[in-house]
Amino acid sequence: MINTIRMMRARRAWHLTKPLSVAILIGCGAHGAGVARSQPHGALPERLSDRAFWQLVTDISEPGGYFRIEDNFTSNETEVGQIFTMLRETGVSGDVFLGVGPEQNYTYIAAIRPRMAFIIDIRRQAVMQHLMFKAMFEMSRDRADFVALLFGKPRPGGLNDDSSVEQLWSAFRGIRTDTAFARANYARIVDLLTSTRGFVFDEQERAQLRHVFDAFQYYGPSITTRGPPSTRGGTFMSLTGFSLDTTGEARSFLSTEENFGVVKSLHDRNLIVPVSGDFGGPKALRAIAAYLRQRNAVIRAFYVSNVEQYLFGDGVDTAFYANVATLPVDSGSVFIRPYTLRRGFRSLSAPWNGERSEALCPIGEFLRAVDQGRVRSNNDALSCPR
Repeated sequence: MINTIRMMRARRAWHLTKPLSVAILIGCGAHGAGVARSQPHGALPERLSDRAFWQLVTDISEPGGYFRIEDNFTSNETEVGQIFTMLRETGVSGDVFLGVGPEQNYTYIAAIRPRMAFIIDIRRQAVMQHLMFKAMFEMSRDRADFVALLFGKPRPGGLNDDSSVEQLWSAFRGIRTDTAFARANYARIVDLLTSTRGFVFDEQERAQLRHVFDAFQYYGPSITTRGPPSTRGGTFMSLTGFSLDTTGEARSFLSTEENFGVVKSLHDRNLIVPVSGDFGGPKALRAIAAYLRQRNAVIRAFYVSNVEQYLFGDGVDTAFYANVATLPVDSGSVFIRPYTLRRGFRSLSAPWNGERSEALCPIGEFLRAVDQGRVRSNNDALSCPR
């Protein structure tokens, strides 16, 4: 049985400052977007040193906070494959990706192919999970190496760059977890992150890293959001191997070596930055905005999952949208909201066909609707008023 380590449940210790008018911030955002698009894209780093990467993680992050779902090992959004193709077909690409949650971000990154990415989550454990993923990407030559490391399963024979993702998972299905192999892998991961890269973890963070690693070893490819297999949502294997677009093709960061390589290249160059922060908090999103504005960069996509549901419930939606309004965006910048596909705003009975879908919602137009008072609930947000 895995040794479950629970995060401290202390709620945020900071007090939110009164948010600026969204209208004022939209004006600033429009100005910033214009600057970003009129100047050549040369200011984003091609690579961050280990020291610069860790300093960025530290400078941008807020203290880890409480969320009612403590573990979030995998996504439960089966629409990920459909949205992958929507992003490709609508030409959402390049620039900077911003997201929340675990591995589904990598599928959107593979679709968009940004120059840099930030993944923000209120749970500090999420940062440790993404650092574990980072180490595994760096240690892996290809998809099969990554799956072997993640689940402690020795790599089966017969897999190569041309293997389909279905063949990949079929080959691993009959391989048992090797505890000695897993222990050796964990030691290598810790050594890479701390000795080689020089990242500094406190005792709680080390416990969180171990907790996440053990969960993937214990539950295997059938791991779900909270760990044990469930009839709701998906598993790591189903979401990366069998999430289909409307053509019936599996789409994920593991569906092809090319997709895997996009994510690996960014990790190798320290350009996927995990951040602990509250969407409605005073620092993290605004710090990311400041970093990007200094480099004339634009947010191309902001994957928000269903976080807005909780923000409205906690009464901090206004603070969140004020934070978003500081981000540099342009007319092509979108929110990614997979839940619109399951709530009837663009239902599966009327699937994506290249036309408008609320799942990809223009950020600038949405913020104008916020300022006009037309976004008063999570359902309003999902309907993407503009």
